[in-house]
Amino acid sequence: MKKIVTIVAMMVITTLFASALEIAKVGKKAPAFKLKDYKGNEHKLTDYEGSYVVLEWINYDCPFVKKHYESKNMQKLQKEFTDKGVIWLTICSSAKGKQGNFTESEIDKRRKDYKSAETAYLIDESGEVGKLYNAKVTPDMVVISPNQEVIYLGAIDNIPSADQEDIERAENYVEQALNSAMKGEPVKVKSFKPYGCSIKYAGK
Repeated sequence: MKKIVTIVAMMVITTLFASALEIAKVGKKAPAFKLKDYKGNEHKLTDYEGSYVVLEWINYDCPFVKKHYESKNMQKLQKEFTDKGVIWLTICSSAKGKQGNFTESEIDKRRKDYKSAETAYLIDESGEVGKLYNAKVTPDMVVISPNQEVIYLGAIDNIPSADQEDIERAENYVEQALNSAMKGEPVKVKSFKPYGCSIKYAGK
């Protein structure tokens, strides 16, 4: 009898552990998280329930990120949708000492130079949140609905290049997902393989 109880207990613990580590999936509840922005203010995903949320993984030194920032494509999207009440959280999962991990003053300068329009720039040095969302590259994008369901996961668009000239002819899946969802229409493309520079996680 004790053996059966032990086995059942182990199964319950294993199930709970697996559930806690479950990564983000389209159509499922977005994994909850809390991170501090580069100024030290805490942000919880649950604080933004009732609003659309975009997660954008960033590394300012990545040529694929530069493509979208130097062309102002990313800032244009940020402004367009934050003006409509969307919460835009830019996340840096680069570990300390790795490419993309900057000091507060460096982040401040880059944001001002680029005229970034995100809601907050969050720091994820441990990489826990990046791994929770299976973020592999920069930029990697996630769109979350007001009821905190993942409705899009993957690349910003369908042309995996670092060439700014490709932006105009690309299909922007983040823009499409938000526009469709906000009109009450189904999101046609729910995921697309992300492209960019590998995220510089700790230990890599």
